[in-house]
Amino acid sequence: MAAFGSQTTTDEVLKGIDLTGKIAIVTGASGGLGAETARALASKGCSVTIAARDLSRAEAMAAEIRTSTGNDSIDVGELELDKPDSVRRFASNYLANHDSLNILINNAGVMACPLDRTAEGWEMQFATNHLGHFLLTCLLSPALVNGAPARVVNLSSGGHNFGPIDFDDIHFNHRDYDKFASYGQSKSANILFSIELDNRLKDRGVRANAVHPGVIVTDLGRHMTQEDIEAITGNRPEGSPPMEYKEVPAGAATSVWLATSPELEGTGGQYAQDCQLVAPDGPEAGTGGWASWAQGDDNAARLWTLSEGMLGETFNI
Repeated sequence: MAAFGSQTTTDEVLKGIDLTGKIAIVTGASGGLGAETARALASKGCSVTIAARDLSRAEAMAAEIRTSTGNDSIDVGELELDKPDSVRRFASNYLANHDSLNILINNAGVMACPLDRTAEGWEMQFATNHLGHFLLTCLLSPALVNGAPARVVNLSSGGHNFGPIDFDDIHFNHRDYDKFASYGQSKSANILFSIELDNRLKDRGVRANAVHPGVIVTDLGRHMTQEDIEAITGNRPEGSPPMEYKEVPAGAATSVWLATSPELEGTGGQYAQDCQLVAPDGPEAGTGGWASWAQGDDNAARLWTLSEGMLGETFNI
């Protein structure tokens, strides 16, 4: 693997790479990491669809990317991940206008928000961070297969170490709500989804991986108080490496690396950070790396089945 690290930027990752003719979707790309991810891909000739909740912000970002990169192939689509009907509309519109998809970066998310529920009664962090992206990816799977070799990148977080999925009470119906436990299980779900998706699609040329982008100050942390930040800093697992902040171009680099690096051709079901693949933690877990509860085919398959049940739809992919 190339000698990349925690401060490697998107432009450094893409040096020498030509994405002309490739097609990508980046969710949550109206600002922050998603916008930088979209810009970086576009700078190498990739056609990019920005999927975002706020269309006006997304259109403004698309215009900015067109201007800065000279690439006019930047589209925008409205996507509200906590609303299944919105996800289905986005996917339907995309499939009506595109035969294939080479790169899907599931970047959007919410973090440590107060308890909120969707119209279906789903807890908001799990619904947005996992279920919305699960549905979107499954609906777009025909285009990904047509675009093979294709890659899916799911943005997880080192925050998955906050805790595993509580399969008996995912939506906090029978336990007290804890915003960090909620965030942790949604980010664990992102990794497990990557594992099962890769298992299902790797024989058809679609590989899926998960990424911890690092600690970056973006809109994602808008619900965080100073007390929350101090709590995270003071209660990280023993043995965790020092917390190192990144600028946005370095934060988006690992996503771009997973999506484009020739060295990762044929790689799937993995977890990465700092532009490197991370070895799974042992059974003791809790080292701030790749926690044991976010590994393995059994939990990954269980999550897939439960997700289908919540959405009332089976995806035979």
